[in-house]
Formats: sequence, structure tokens, C-alpha cells
Amino acid sequence: RVRQGFPPAVEEGLCGVTGALLELSYCLQALGEFFDQSHVALPNISKFFLHQAVEERKAAEALMKYQQERGGHYCSKTIQKPNCEYAVSLMKALEVAMLQWKTMTRYFEELYALSLENADPHSASTIKKQFIEPKIRKIKLMGDLLTNARRLDCCQDGRNSLGDYFMDRFHKELRTGIEPEPSQHGSPCPPLQQCPGAAEGLKRPQREFSQHRNGIGPIYATIYCTAAVPQCNDGTGAKAKQGREGL
Repeated sequence: RVRQGFPPAVEEGLCGVTGALLELSYCLQALGEFFDQSHVALPNISKFFLHQAVEERKAAEALMKYQQERGGHYCSKTIQKPNCEYAVSLMKALEVAMLQWKTMTRYFEELYALSLENADPHSASTIKKQFIEPKIRKIKLMGDLLTNARRLDCCQDGRNSLGDYFMDRFHKELRTGIEPEPSQHGSPCPPLQQCPGAAEGLKRPQREFSQHRNGIGPIYATIYCTAAVPQCNDGTGAKAKQGREGL
């Protein structure tokens, strides 16, 4: 009953991205547990990855909460085993985390574009402010960590080096376990006028769901959604569809 201006395509995309965030959290947790083992013994690096895993899980919970506020329904999925067994060194672990965050940023950008194409500026504004911008800061942080790891000549074959020890003991972000600027998952959404392209998105005609490019919409979200999106019983969806066809 609270559903209003929330296209099914955007709802399905949110389900897919939420599942991807949970898988990313699982991967980061696996990396954190690896560096806490006795034969590796890098506690600050372990704390850093474990903290990032908690941040990604909070982001997934924020997405699910947003769906509930818009009257949507979350489709649960099976979380796959993280494919990070080859990350047996600090350099490889940082590269894996950076690649994962770049992939998540691309998913959110596609979901942002999908929201504008379906005339849902509220979702577009929320995705841009609360999810895309924090991911950009994380990618910059990982780039800085990788640069410093190369300067210290950290190994990539699993052998602990003096550079790994220096990174664990003296790097500020690793010692504190957080990025320089905390995420803003709980911050309020900016006004609609501050969201570039939102007004233009309202003027664009809505496209059929099958015409969207391969990404969050038809392929990725379908894989990550195990149940169909429930339809409203009051017939508003059918009326809206008839209205669009009449236009």
C-alpha cells in the first residue's frame, strides 16, 4: 500500500545489488580471518578487512531498509563461497578488494542510470549519495595502500616480508581499521534539485524492462533474485501499464 513511483525494474535491481553486497562482505571477512592466523600474524590488516566487511553488511542492510520504506520486497539468495583463496599475500588481498569495490561501483552506477530511465529520481538520489560516493573513497584508499605496499616491496607469493610488517604497524588506515572519511549510509537524502540528471530523468519516456542493457536489470538481478517480485493487488500496476501504452 505504501508503494508509490517504485518501478519493478528498480526493485529487482536493488535485490541484485543487495545480494552482491552480502557476497562482498563475506569475501572481506574471509580476507580478515586469513591475516589473523598464527602463521600470518598481521592483526591490524585483519582488523581493517573485518571492519570493511561490517561496513558492506551495513550497506546491504541499508538497501533492504530502503526497499521496505518504498513498499518493495527483498528476494533472498544463496551466498556463494568467496573466490579469494589465491589472495595469500597483502598485495593480492588489496588487489582483490580494489577489484571488488570497482565492480560494486559499476553495479551502483548501472542501478543509478536504471532509476533515471524508469523515472525514479528518489532511488537515483539515494544511490548516488549514500552508496556511490563512499565506494569512490574506498577505491582511492585502496589505491594509496597498493602504492605504499609496492614502495615497501611487499611480497606477492605468500611469504611474509618486512614490508608487510611495516604496513601492518605504521599505516594509519590499517591501524585504525577505517577509511579517512566514514561512509554516510545513514545520512538523509539530498534535495532533488541537487541530484544531476534527476529532472531530465522525469522527462524521459519509460522503457520496457527487456530493453535495458545487460547489467543490473535483466541479467544480474534475475540471477540474484530467487523469487518473482510480488505485484500489487489493487491493480495500480496494470492501470499504470495501460496508461503508458495509451501514451
